[in-house]
Amino acid sequence: MTHGSFNRRFRRIVAEFIGDRRGIAIVEFALILPILVLLYFGSVEISQAINVKRVTDLAASTIANLVTQYPTISISQTMPDILNAATAVLTPYSVANATVTVTCINIDAAGKATVAWSQSLNGTGLTVGNKMTLPAAFSLPNTSVIMGASTYTFNPVLDWLHFGTFNLTSSVYMFPRAASGTILLIP
Repeated sequence: MTHGSFNRRFRRIVAEFIGDRRGIAIVEFALILPILVLLYFGSVEISQAINVKRVTDLAASTIANLVTQYPTISISQTMPDILNAATAVLTPYSVANATVTVTCINIDAAGKATVAWSQSLNGTGLTVGNKMTLPAAFSLPNTSVIMGASTYTFNPVLDWLHFGTFNLTSSVYMFPRAASGTILLIP
């Protein structure tokens, strides 16, 4: 092999190597794959959080709605069933991560709102007599308002986006439907 033919052959091999496009797709895919995986798992986490927020809102609304239908509620018989309805709403998510509270708030003639009674699932109800601040639409003198509140401690399964644990909360206010005044809580 002469020096000239070696140079031509070497240049041809280098030119073929530089012009070869067969491996570009796999290299591009390898570069973009980590971003695609991050987007996929991030969207899964975000959709889970949105769904948990939805059932947290629904749990607060459900217990408030149920309580407004009773003129009196038995602490030992009816209230556990009402609070357990929130458990059914939160399924399939862990109820251990949730706190659901239902509170009856009395508003006196001067417009001062105070807690009449409060019951909670996986937590402590509000203290009787505590002052409350209500939305303007619910601050009607000489009335009662039922507040359903729920909090869910959300832990992302994989936490790809490094959100960490955060609380999703919801509260709903409703006027009693079955009682003309305060819904009574009996033993």
